[in-house]
Amino acid sequence: MATTSSAAASRAATAYTVPAQSTGQELARPDGTPVQVLVVDDETPLADLLSMALRYEGWQVRTEADGAGALRSAREQRPDAVVLDVMLPDMDGLEVLARLRRETPDVPVLFLTAKDAVEDRIAGLTAGGDDYVTKPFSLEEVVARLRGLLRRSGAAAVRNESLLIVGDLVLNEDSHEVSRGGTDIHLTATEFELLRYLMRNPRRVLSKAQILDRVWSYDFGGQANVVELYISYLRRKIDAGRTPMIHTRRGAGYLIKPGEGA
Repeated sequence: MATTSSAAASRAATAYTVPAQSTGQELARPDGTPVQVLVVDDETPLADLLSMALRYEGWQVRTEADGAGALRSAREQRPDAVVLDVMLPDMDGLEVLARLRRETPDVPVLFLTAKDAVEDRIAGLTAGGDDYVTKPFSLEEVVARLRGLLRRSGAAAVRNESLLIVGDLVLNEDSHEVSRGGTDIHLTATEFELLRYLMRNPRRVLSKAQILDRVWSYDFGGQANVVELYISYLRRKIDAGRTPMIHTRRGAGYLIKPGEGA
């Protein structure tokens, strides 16, 4: 709450415990990338604990301490869900919600309210909030409610552990089948391992040394040309006639990301 001193917030935060592990099956966006959550609360210790608990789920989290920052981050991040305190220093959560709804009408919003503020809960739900929890709360409850909101909104789904998905590219680690846009792609064993490594790290630049170590299991030692060669093989099969997904970052390495419009 805006009126809570930092010392009081620190004491209050001790009532919350971070789960030792994920609370359920991993959720991901439809393209296989991590769920994005925006946490808005001016109690820094509490916001940090919430962020930690959500990162245990494999989600990416951004935090803001006031309404203006929340609206700015929502425009930049386009989150899949928002955790929003009702009381903020510059504007109340209901005003933040109203402005959010004008730009992102479908984003699920979970309100944090004071334990005895029944009117806050009613006002929040009436204004378009999707759910609420009261302080002090269980972090596991917050995660569980967010998981429910994400599934119902269609923003995320349970990830099939055997499938890697980046845009319209799908790799099945069990059957070793690969397809893009529903069209099967036939790869050699080495090509498959290289693509799997790239797809396990979407949007992350992987150096030639990292790729050599992971795919060919030996240290970098003048063998960079084999990486370049197999990247070219993959491009012919994955990107030929389609929007490119495999990209080179000169002097840094390679990455894979969804093609534009995928």
